Amino acid sequence: MPMTRKTITIPASMDDWVKQQIGTGRYGNDSEYFRDLIRHDQEKQEKLAALRVAIDMGRQSGASNSSMSDILREVQADISNEV
Repeated sequence: MPMTRKTITIPASMDDWVKQQIGTGRYGNDSEYFRDLIRHDQEKQEKLAALRVAIDMGRQSGASNSSMSDILREVQADISNEV
C-alpha cells in the first residue's frame, strides 16, 4: 500500500502520552500508534453509520402491534438462527 507522509503538531502533553503508549511495547513508533488510532476511528464511524441506518429503518417501520412476549420470541429465534 502506498504511504503518504504527514506532519502533525501536538502539544507536549500529547507527545508524552504517545511516548508512553510506545513504551508499552504495543507500538514500535509514533506512526504505528497514529495509524492504530485512525483504524479505530474508521471502525467507530462505520459502526455509527450502521447504527444510524438501523435507527432510520426502525423509525420508518412504524409502531408494532406485537406484544413484548412476541418480540422477545422473535429476537430469540433470530439469535438461534445466527448461531
